[in-house]
Amino acid sequence: MKFYKFISVILHPIVIPTIGIILYFLLIPNSFNSNQKFAVLGLIFITTYIIPLAILFLFKKMNLIKSFKAESIRERKVPIAMMIVLFYLLGNTLRDISNLFDLGLLFYATTLGLIFIYILFAFKLKTSIHLLSLGITSGFFIVMNYTHNKNLLIVIIGCFILSGILGTARLQLKAHTQAEVYLGFLFGLISPIIIFYFL
Repeated sequence: MKFYKFISVILHPIVIPTIGIILYFLLIPNSFNSNQKFAVLGLIFITTYIIPLAILFLFKKMNLIKSFKAESIRERKVPIAMMIVLFYLLGNTLRDISNLFDLGLLFYATTLGLIFIYILFAFKLKTSIHLLSLGITSGFFIVMNYTHNKNLLIVIIGCFILSGILGTARLQLKAHTQAEVYLGFLFGLISPIIIFYFL
């Protein structure tokens, strides 16, 4: 059980965006120098890691959530709504910066994925945000593989394997049902593809 908890922590949704951006800078040709890359990484780390943690901490202090896991649908609604706005604004910001259109696409896709999650609350489904995050990363690199004509197959396969391991961990921890795990990954996977075709 400790192994499954470890996997859930190291592949937490607030960690994945930063890892994805590091992979992007390493694998996709770009014209940014080291300082510019660190500036972009800093912006993304603050927006996707520090701010969500601060929001959860505030909500915990206000007794709006019982734990940082925000396990119930009721506890997840407001944080998810705030993340939708935050990621949309981040997508707008990055899209307007020269040569960062790809990253704008990534965070628009994350916004769309979170909207899917929020809609499914109406059907009493607490879809896995862990799997959504890895699904978005998988879909994003599938799109990058196509748009940049780069062979990113190893990265994509790696994302799928990690998704399988993470999905198993979430099920073993009884954090989600199979449907919630599969839906999380599916909506994550298709979100970048949808955004790519409509932007």
